[in-house]
Amino acid sequence: MCGIVGAMVVGAAPPALRAVVEQAQQKLRHRGPDDAGVYGSAEEHCVLAHTRLSILDLSPAGHQPMQTVDGRFWISFNGEIYNFRDLQKELQQAGESLRSQSDTEVILQLYAREGRACLERLRGMFAFAIWDAQEQELFLARDRLGIKPLYYYADENVFLFASEVRALLATGVVRRAVDEVALWQYLTYQAIPAPRTLIKNVQALPAGSWLQVKRAGEKQSGRYWDLFAQAAPEAKSATFTQSKKKVRELLAESVALHLVSDVPVALFLSGGIDSSALAALVSQAGQTPHTFSVVFNESSHNEAPYARQVARLAGAEHQEIHLTEQGILEQLPDALRAMDQPTGDGINTYVVSQAVHAAGVKVALSGLGGDEFFAGYPSFARLSRSSRYLRHWGALPKFARASAAKVVRLLAGESIASAKLAAVLAGDGTMASMYAPVRQVLLPTQRRALLSAQMLAQVETAPDAYLPELSAALAHTSAGVLAQISYAEARTYMHDVLLRDTDQMSMAHSLEVRVPLLDHKLVEYLMGLPDECKRSNGTPKRLLVESLAGLLPDEIVQRPKQGFALPFDLWMRGALREFCEARLLSKRIGERGIFNTAEVQKLWEAFLAGSRRVSWSRLWILVVIMEWLEGNEIA
Repeated sequence: MCGIVGAMVVGAAPPALRAVVEQAQQKLRHRGPDDAGVYGSAEEHCVLAHTRLSILDLSPAGHQPMQTVDGRFWISFNGEIYNFRDLQKELQQAGESLRSQSDTEVILQLYAREGRACLERLRGMFAFAIWDAQEQELFLARDRLGIKPLYYYADENVFLFASEVRALLATGVVRRAVDEVALWQYLTYQAIPAPRTLIKNVQALPAGSWLQVKRAGEKQSGRYWDLFAQAAPEAKSATFTQSKKKVRELLAESVALHLVSDVPVALFLSGGIDSSALAALVSQAGQTPHTFSVVFNESSHNEAPYARQVARLAGAEHQEIHLTEQGILEQLPDALRAMDQPTGDGINTYVVSQAVHAAGVKVALSGLGGDEFFAGYPSFARLSRSSRYLRHWGALPKFARASAAKVVRLLAGESIASAKLAAVLAGDGTMASMYAPVRQVLLPTQRRALLSAQMLAQVETAPDAYLPELSAALAHTSAGVLAQISYAEARTYMHDVLLRDTDQMSMAHSLEVRVPLLDHKLVEYLMGLPDECKRSNGTPKRLLVESLAGLLPDEIVQRPKQGFALPFDLWMRGALREFCEARLLSKRIGERGIFNTAEVQKLWEAFLAGSRRVSWSRLWILVVIMEWLEGNEIA
C-alpha cells in the first residue's frame, strides 16, 4: 500500500513540474514511510512520484516509480494484486525476464504487452498511473469496487493526479475553493458522493474505470467493470445448495489470496458474523490467525466475550486493545486532521487503526462488504417489503403521489422517519426513488435552513447525487430486488463512506487494510444469484453462515448487531461541547458566508435541550466540515 502522485504537461506554460510533484509527495509520506522515489521532469513532459509501504518484495527491487527495461513505460502503483504470482508465471512462460518479486512489475509488464486490457486480468485493489514515454500519454486506472482512491485535476497547462485530495492542494496549482454542490451533497449524505470532491475541479476517478490523457490534453475514458454487467451468468440458475458450495469455494480462495504477503497479516475481529467468518477461513487455510479486538471500556456494547469465543475456536493469537474514553477524546483532533475528505463517520476506524499499528502490524483484514453483498443491513428487509407494497405506485399520477407525501408530513410531523417516508411516497415506486431518501442524513428542509441565502441560490436546484445513476442502472436490469439493493449500497454508502473512511483513516497510520469479502470474483457470483439464495429466513446473512457449514457458533450468528459505537451524543453535550461550540458558534462560521449562523445556533440549542428531532450526527457533520475547511485553508 502506498501513495502515488504525478503531473503531465498538456499546455504551453506548465509549472515547475518536478518541484510541484515533490511538494505533493511530502503530503503522502504517511501512506508510504518505507521508501520514496521520483521520475521525470518538465522536459520529459511527465513526473511520477511514489511513497512506499513495503508489503511485497521488501527489497530495493520493489522501488517505485518502476520502469520497463527499455525505459518506455513507467508506473506508480498503490494497492495489492493478489493473483500476481500466477500472472508472473504467465509472463515468464511468455519469455519475459522479471527483475523483482513484486506485483508492481507484473502490472507494468502486462500493460506493456496488452494495454488497458490488462485490467481484466488483475485481481485485487489498486490505483495506478502508467506513463508511455514513446506515445506521450498517461494512463490511470482504479480497481473495480473503488477500494483504493485516485483523484485528478486538469487545467490548460497541466494534468495532476494523486492518492489524496490534500496532495493535489499541496501542489499550489489547485485553487483552494469549495465546490458548492459537493458541500450540499455532503450535508445530504454525510460524505461527498463521487466523482465530486469538496474542491472545485478536483474529481475522483470512478470505480472500475480508466482514463487516458494525451500530451495535447485530449482525454479518453471508460468503465471496464460493472456490478450488473459482470454478474456471473452461471449463478442465475443456482439452487441454494449449489450456491452454498460455490460461495464456500470463492471465500476460501479469496482469503488465501488476501493472505499473500511478505509481512505478517492480522485481522480485525469484532465477534460479528463477517470478521468471525474471516477468522474461521484463515484458520481453515492452515494459518494461525492473529486477531485484534478493540475494547472500549466505558461502552455498553462490549463485544469482547464474542471476539474471545471466535478467537478460541479459530485457534487465534488474540490480542485485546483496551481504550478509555479519555484516550479516544485525546485522539479526536488528530483523527479529524487525518480526513482527506470530510466525513460524518470514520473516527472508529482511526482509533482502531492507530491501536493495531502501535502493536507493530502493517496489514490487517477487514470484514467490510459482508453487509452489502450478503444482505446484512436492515435496509434489505425494509426495502424488499416496500418494493412489494409500492410495485404499482409509480403508475399513479404525480400529483396523487405528492398529495400522499404531504398528508404524511402533516400527520406525522417533521421527524426524520416521517420525512423519509414522505420522500419515498413522492417518488415513482422504483428502487432508486426509495433507496436515495433512506441514506440521507439532513432533510431538505434542514439543509435549506442551514445554508446562507447566497449559498442556497447556487445549490438548491442541483440534482440528487445518487438518484440519476441509480435510476439509470436499476431501471434496465432484470436482477432481483436484493441485488438491486446491493448495487445501491455498493455504489453509494460503501464506496463514498465505508471504503473512503477505511482508506484514509488506516493509511493515516501506515496500515494496509484488505477486504476479502470484496473480491470481485465473489461479488460477481453473489450479484448473479437469485434472491431466494440470499434471503435470511431467520438467519442473518444466511448464505454466508451456511456456506461455512457450522464454523460459526449460534451465539455469534444470532446475537444482536452492535458494532464499535462511540457515545458522541453524550460527549457533544459534555467533554466535546467546547470543541463543538468553537466551530459552530464562533464568528468564523459566519465569515465564510456558507451557513445561516442563526439556524446553526438554533439547531445546537435544540440538541442541547434533548430534542428528539435533532440527533448528534446532524450537528457532527457541521463540526467536521468547519474543522476540515479551516484545517485545509479552504476559502
